[in-house]
Amino acid sequence: MGMKIGFIGLGNVGGQLAGSILRNGFSLVVRDLDDHKVDQLVARGASAANSPKSLAEQCDVIITCLPSPSICSQVMEAEDGIIAGLSDGKVWLEMSTTDEAEIRRMATAVEAEGALAVDCPVSGGCHRANTGNISIFAGCSRAAFEKVLPVLQTMGRRVLHTGELGTASKLKVLTNYLCTVHLAALAEGLSAAKVMGLDMNVTYEAIKASSGNSFVHETESQVILNGSRDISFTMDLVLKDVGLFDEITKREGMELELAPLMVEIFKDGQKRYGPREFSPNIIRRHEEQCNVQVLGTGFPAQLTDDEPEEQGYELKVIGRD
Repeated sequence: MGMKIGFIGLGNVGGQLAGSILRNGFSLVVRDLDDHKVDQLVARGASAANSPKSLAEQCDVIITCLPSPSICSQVMEAEDGIIAGLSDGKVWLEMSTTDEAEIRRMATAVEAEGALAVDCPVSGGCHRANTGNISIFAGCSRAAFEKVLPVLQTMGRRVLHTGELGTASKLKVLTNYLCTVHLAALAEGLSAAKVMGLDMNVTYEAIKASSGNSFVHETESQVILNGSRDISFTMDLVLKDVGLFDEITKREGMELELAPLMVEIFKDGQKRYGPREFSPNIIRRHEEQCNVQVLGTGFPAQLTDDEPEEQGYELKVIGRD
């Protein structure tokens, strides 16, 4: 394929997304502070860049997927950063979960170099990133969207053009906030089921078959009931995402009820169990209070995606052509 893609940030999600790009035949250049992660992709056919600037100079599309807005800013704005390597016609895709105000600020510097900016977060879990079946939001002009759609379709099954720059980041923190609310409610509900003496396998199926079901239940409840609680997502990342949502809504003049509560719940969880504890282990707060272990039998330790990998497609929005 003609486009050369650069990818910076090969973490739990980024590494899987980069692998999908490579698997689908694009020329890929990668960079990460973890040499082992770089070496794994180089062994599969990627090449490595010695700086973000060098990567940007080599590539048509530059993707960042980093842990926080501040880290992304450093990678973008350093003397040997991405912006220093941009030029006319290049496209920067920000796939991190970030603050829409920060993405707009950064986009101004990107566009000053003649490049295009797209805020492009993903949703659906690491297990779906691994198979190219994750969902992708893209906030940008229609022209920029059409330019990068072939790349997005290799990484995600469902691709949604959300409108102007910044809209995708707003939607991403909104959906992560809702996921957090569902997780906190499930932690209470599953703990209550255990205390009431219910069979936890039956409880799982009852919730799944009911109006109380959610994507979070179908996925995260499985690793909760296994005991691994491993979804490759940690409490510090939950706090970052819910904190971003809380900040954005405050800037809009809203005073929410559940968002500040989620922040406090996960601050408490982080204080008790550490920032790198898996987020579903928020249920331990209730297990310890009630002196129970919320476990089932036969549930997987890690999630896998059984949906076959197929070419992605653009989601259609109701009421639009």
